[in-house]
Order: sequence, then C-alpha cells, then structure tokens
Amino acid sequence: MIRFARPLAVAACASLLAGLPARAADSGTPPVTEPLPEIPPPPNVEDAELAPEVTITQRDRETIEEARVNGVIVWIRVTPRHGRPYYLIPTAGGNMYIRRDSLDTTLKVPMWVLFTW
Repeated sequence: MIRFARPLAVAACASLLAGLPARAADSGTPPVTEPLPEIPPPPNVEDAELAPEVTITQRDRETIEEARVNGVIVWIRVTPRHGRPYYLIPTAGGNMYIRRDSLDTTLKVPMWVLFTW
C-alpha cells in the first residue's frame, strides 16, 4: 500500500503546485467592490426625537439634571453644593438606580484620594 500512496501524494502535490502561479497573479489586484446604498432613516423620526430631553431642577443643596429619551429616564446627574457630581443610571427594569462617578463604562481600578493640600 505504501507504493500506491506515494504516486498519489506526488500527483496531488503536483496539481496543487501547478495552480499556485495563477493564484499569485490574481492576488495582486484588489477585488472590485460596489459602494453600499444609502439607507434612508425610518419614517416619522427626526433628529430632535433622538436627542435626550434634559430637565434641570435646582434645590437648596444640589442640582439635579434628568435626561429622558421618549419619556424614559436615561440618566440622572446630581451635583451637590459641595462635592463631586455623580450619575444615577437606571437598571434594566427601571426600578433601581446604579450610582456612577461618570457615564464612562470602561473598567477602572479603584483609587482613593489620600492626601490633598
């Protein structure tokens, strides 16, 4: 069986090598692509509807900014009179809020201020 396998292997390698120059010549030119057609925006939707509506409420100790899109709260920014502002982000159910220092969603290492002067 070994004697029959070798001629078959040699024939298979020869057929593969014979096709290489033709493939190498084709790879030099990039394929022609057609531009994608422009997709129109959905009907009855304007840019003003996609922008959040921000409502600002002033209290004696803090300022509260609520951003809503289609009547649903997206985020709430609380700026205390003394201190750093923070955001309240609603959970998927909308019945609880997660407190964050910014709207940035990347993972960051916890850091605390030890000394200031």
